[in-house]
Amino acid sequence: MSRRPLLPPILLEKPFTIEEARLAGLDRWHLEGDSWTRLGPSTYVRTGSQDDPMQRLEAARRRLPAGAAFSGLTAAWLHGLDVSPCNPIEATVPAGSGVSARAGLELSRSALDASDVVARKGLPATSMTRTLGDICGRLDLVKAVVIADEALHNRRVRLEDLASWVDANSRRHGIKNVRRVLTHVEPAAESPMESRLRMLLVLAGLPRPQAQVPIFDRRGRFAGRLDLYYEEQRLGIEYDGATHRYTLAADNRRQNLLLNAGVHLLRFSGPDVFGNPEGVVAQVRGMLEPARAGANGLLNSSQDVSAGGRG
Repeated sequence: MSRRPLLPPILLEKPFTIEEARLAGLDRWHLEGDSWTRLGPSTYVRTGSQDDPMQRLEAARRRLPAGAAFSGLTAAWLHGLDVSPCNPIEATVPAGSGVSARAGLELSRSALDASDVVARKGLPATSMTRTLGDICGRLDLVKAVVIADEALHNRRVRLEDLASWVDANSRRHGIKNVRRVLTHVEPAAESPMESRLRMLLVLAGLPRPQAQVPIFDRRGRFAGRLDLYYEEQRLGIEYDGATHRYTLAADNRRQNLLLNAGVHLLRFSGPDVFGNPEGVVAQVRGMLEPARAGANGLLNSSQDVSAGGRG
């Protein structure tokens, strides 16, 4: 008859060291069984919890020097943003801390003022402004805008706070990239793919559309809210996400109301944005240019009539 594994309750909730295991009544050989998984040097968790980001971050925290804080995408996740926190785990250690590297961690060395570090989910993390400054300074423009849009929309940070941080860190490496991100952010954006679709159009040279615009019909009745909108051309652009298949009937009713309100509508999905970006741009440009040409024609005709009248 096999013996039941010894599972001290104090070791089941969070990562622990070999010394803590010994204090709980386990020897090192106990940790070689199936009940435990090694997360790092001398750090273990109960098997089954090793994929929990919080368990992995708690284990990583034990390996950081005093004054260090999680940063980058790891900090963004701790602030509640929809990013991957552990691929890799990112942390910033104070300059001159003497720490060269930690296996499984991506370390940055930088001064951390008291205002740069906050507690999130019980762990030290760079502040939201510092986190976005770090991220936007090194990620490509579209990815950075997507993350900044989410932070602004969910009120994790204010645009004026980000602008102030940029002004106060004008000599910081990557600050030009951060400034560029701030010219493109949109607090009204409601999804990462909506942000990607907007940036696809803007970076292709098209005018920047308005975001999340309410549309009313001729009687003043609410018809719907558009993801993106070109007011002059009355062109609405919608991103259809994964839930569209479950809301098809409601989406069709909403589309009919928007069409009856005089809105031209284009709809795109993930395969369009990622797989056929040139086609997306071409369709939007094709809807914008005839409207512009028509408006210019009316303007020129008006000017000709006016000039003829003066003659």
